[in-house]
Amino acid sequence: MKNHFSPMNEFAYFDRENLTKIATSHQEVYRKAKPFPHIVFNNLFPEEVLTQALSEFPDPKDPRWMHYKGETEKKLASRDERFIGPFTRHFLYALNSAPFIEFLEQLTGIEGLIPDPHFEGGGLHQIESAGLLKIHADFNKHPRLRLDRRLNILIYLNKNWDESYGGHLELWNKEMTQCEQKILPVFNRTVIFSTTFYSYHGHPDPLTCPESMTRKSLALYYYSNGRPLGETVRTHSTLFQKRAGEGWKAHKKKWSIRPKKWIQKYFPQLFYK
Repeated sequence: MKNHFSPMNEFAYFDRENLTKIATSHQEVYRKAKPFPHIVFNNLFPEEVLTQALSEFPDPKDPRWMHYKGETEKKLASRDERFIGPFTRHFLYALNSAPFIEFLEQLTGIEGLIPDPHFEGGGLHQIESAGLLKIHADFNKHPRLRLDRRLNILIYLNKNWDESYGGHLELWNKEMTQCEQKILPVFNRTVIFSTTFYSYHGHPDPLTCPESMTRKSLALYYYSNGRPLGETVRTHSTLFQKRAGEGWKAHKKKWSIRPKKWIQKYFPQLFYK
């Protein structure tokens, strides 16, 4: 695929024309993907861009990481821009820019996408050997902006990542009976997918990579003011799901589908028709 993302001095910029070509040529693939709309791009960005971002990635021993050590997630994360290298910061800003937002809208068919300048839940992610992230659906409302979460982008930065290390991003069906996609998190692989109350994903098995290696990624999420009625549920946090045979206690769903007439009566401005 032709590179469309070009470094320029200390920052990078997008080529709208090439982005439009990529979006229009992959619309059908994205929207028909199973178990929910998604797409996997290899080498979407020039290698030198992600190599520079990788060179700035903080060491896992840095005390500024946020640590998640629960039964359902063992990972490191940071959205603090003071902790993010200057080139990586500019790259993240570019991913929140108008040309890239327009690309996402054309690709996915989701209109009115809004980027998140706070990188809530996103930013830098790193998982050490034996780490994991159980299958889940993401929180659906931005805690500060009160917008509806619609889209995830994961950009992997793992060079020389062997299949045996695991860490595949798994996409599960709505009934949680089958993993329909397994995506190895290799360097310069980008996954874009729609987020709903049933877009179950994660990497549920502990990593088996050498202790000297970690699973690194950049994560960005995009929002809209309202969403289609068929996707509307009460506000919820991350909803972890249990695979058959797993012994941990799955989180209960504390939401339900809202009645259509009630929504249209009291919140007509929030929803698409």
